Amino acid sequence: MRCFIAIELSHEIKSALRSIQDEFKKCGADVRWVHPDNIHLTLKFMGNTSETDTRKIINSMTDACKKYQTFTLEIKGMGMFPNINSPRVLWVGAEGDGILKGLQKDIEHGMGEIGFELENRKFTAHLTLGRFRSLTGKENLLEQIKLHENDSFGAINVKSISLIKSDLHPSGSRYIRLAEVLLCQN
Repeated sequence: MRCFIAIELSHEIKSALRSIQDEFKKCGADVRWVHPDNIHLTLKFMGNTSETDTRKIINSMTDACKKYQTFTLEIKGMGMFPNINSPRVLWVGAEGDGILKGLQKDIEHGMGEIGFELENRKFTAHLTLGRFRSLTGKENLLEQIKLHENDSFGAINVKSISLIKSDLHPSGSRYIRLAEVLLCQN
């Protein structure tokens, strides 16, 4: 199974992101758009995972979640990775207080203890809206991004994190939640 740990989004946030995607699609950029129902905030991508590891992953997620209370995450801003000259990913930002970074760091550490490879890149909280297939139409899209680069798409109260399985299909990935772990509710 291909698995990852993520924060899932509210329907309101997904609807706002769908609207901005619809606007951006009119630019004619050669982008493969992520279906709004599949947009999430990845905390850790594990890749191929065995059934046996699933229980260890959930236990580690539970241990991490015990340390953190619910928090607010604002979906705000946008840009391109790695840069505007040779973009690969169009993203929307996610801003939380220190809780988000702490939670992600504890998740990363816990997965390392189980045997998953640690991520070398610094964690940058973001939601992927689309992936560039080529640079066709990039300039038109860049103009639109500049108009919206500081927009807020709403906020969510994060109460849980999810272990999600990704099934690859010719029509795109399908995500199935395997477990949801609640943050401390104090």
